[in-house]
Amino acid sequence: MPVAIDGPDFVALQVHDLEAAAAFCEQHLGLRRAAVSPPHAVVFDTEPTPFAVRALLPGVDLADAPRPGLGVVLWFRTPDAHQLHDQLVAAGIKILAPMADSPFGPMFSFEGPEGYTLTAHGG
Repeated sequence: MPVAIDGPDFVALQVHDLEAAAAFCEQHLGLRRAAVSPPHAVVFDTEPTPFAVRALLPGVDLADAPRPGLGVVLWFRTPDAHQLHDQLVAAGIKILAPMADSPFGPMFSFEGPEGYTLTAHGG
């Protein structure tokens, strides 16, 4: 029988400005840095899957992309999607898809670090 994967084990966004992206995640999403991160990344203490922002990998140039992560959808769980939405709006973060009902609870999408589209759901 072929070997199968269990599912995503680590998720990272490649960014030009590592510290600015990490600050966005801390200030606007409430993420906390993990105790240990490699020098080229900031890893956050997220469960069940670790999440990070990291320096661009060799050969990656996001300048020609219409937007970073095109074709990838990242969903983040939150205890209160409405409150997070209101916090992001108050902070001037661009909302890309308005609050809507989904099979996973209320959800909306917003512009994350360096133009990535992120979706929050729950509560």
